[in-house]
Amino acid sequence: MSFFSLIQRKGSKPIPPAPNSIRKEVVHSSTTKKTLVLNNPHPRPVLPASRRKGQVVIKDRTKTTVEQQLRKRKQPQQSRLVSDSDSEESDFSTEVPKKRPKLNNGARTSTRRQLRSVTAFSEGEDGIFPMVHASDIAALDKPINFNLVEPLQSDDFKPLDDIKETMEVTVDHYLPPADAAFLKDDSHGLLRRLRRARDKKDGAAYKSVVLEWNDAIMKARIDGRIANVLDDATELDLRLIERILTQTYARTVSPRVSTLRQYENGTDNVYGELLPKFVSDIFRVTGLGPSHVFVDLGSGVGNVVLQAALEVGCESWGCEIMENACVLADLQEPEFKARCRLWGLTVGDINLQRGDFLENQRINQVLPKADVILVNNQAFTPELNDRLTSHFLDLKEGCQVVSLKSFVPAGHRITSRNLNSAYNVLDVVERRYYSACVSWTDAPGSYYISRKDSAQLQAFSAQNARA
Repeated sequence: MSFFSLIQRKGSKPIPPAPNSIRKEVVHSSTTKKTLVLNNPHPRPVLPASRRKGQVVIKDRTKTTVEQQLRKRKQPQQSRLVSDSDSEESDFSTEVPKKRPKLNNGARTSTRRQLRSVTAFSEGEDGIFPMVHASDIAALDKPINFNLVEPLQSDDFKPLDDIKETMEVTVDHYLPPADAAFLKDDSHGLLRRLRRARDKKDGAAYKSVVLEWNDAIMKARIDGRIANVLDDATELDLRLIERILTQTYARTVSPRVSTLRQYENGTDNVYGELLPKFVSDIFRVTGLGPSHVFVDLGSGVGNVVLQAALEVGCESWGCEIMENACVLADLQEPEFKARCRLWGLTVGDINLQRGDFLENQRINQVLPKADVILVNNQAFTPELNDRLTSHFLDLKEGCQVVSLKSFVPAGHRITSRNLNSAYNVLDVVERRYYSACVSWTDAPGSYYISRKDSAQLQAFSAQNARA
């Protein structure tokens, strides 16, 4: 179970949105798989080359080291999976002619970003920096023991799962194909031996495999294989993104997740999370790129802000009014940066603000520059939605506002009496998200992309001027 699902209310039903006279697009929520690599997933800071010299011999018939086997295998060409663009259909009608919103259904429109962190691969530092270690959060009968520990409760941190999933993501996404195939070999690969040691509860064998793994990864880092693959990558795979976000969340938010349930029903201060797959789809559909500005209004513990900075590499802003969520967001940010440093990845600028996003001065300054704005307004009162909509008049043309409820009322039409309404400059498209996309329900639902487009209002004004 994902750490993001800890706050999910089991058995809850989705809140149906009010009907809207807007265009509807039938789309399929999907995530494009890309070739991806990352840095050392070792739970401790990366050590300089001079700090590790030894080799660990695999106890099998070959009598050779993992490193020697990896060097012997020829590397086949990598294959890249590409998904088709989503289909678009429209049944929207209005008195004023409207342009189709320019939604990007696939490739990023901005320039390619640099994924590999030069600092992470530098030997000029000792690699020591603050972070939360697994032993700090594992629920143990005897805290001084950590080897082969199972959680006391099903929702507790699972250190063995964390090790296994980190190894699997590393093999799949940042080692050359031939190296990955050797480590995944069903007969004598390290992943197979790790599972066998766990099943047999053999602590000594488990430790031996981990040390052997660390030695092989360290050599792949030192000889440049990891850096070379990372330099060839153009985008991050969702599974890697989820691994980094989960490692961060598990060490900062999960031990304190109960504080997020302390809110008053019927107010705007209700907490819920959009899960990483749904967020990744939003980035893809809106065409968010590394040169863009992203803003999350009501950012909670900062999950989406961190994901935008990692997945896209853009300037990422968030603002949250709930104090408990702000405290956890402040814990997540430095841990997230440390985790990305360990994985050898660059991230965009992160800016987390406290307070009312309608009153926050820095948010009001950045909104006119924003390219994509996310508002999880599922539980917002109508009054707050109306106040927020008035701020959209100051957005730049083409800015896209993503929300779970439409900001434009059903049946809205431009008239001479409502020329100053913000509804007139929003071109809205309804899209669908599917199961396991939000924390409060497993059911599918709708979300809306409102694009700032003043053309329809200008056309109406010009027509009236000629009349």
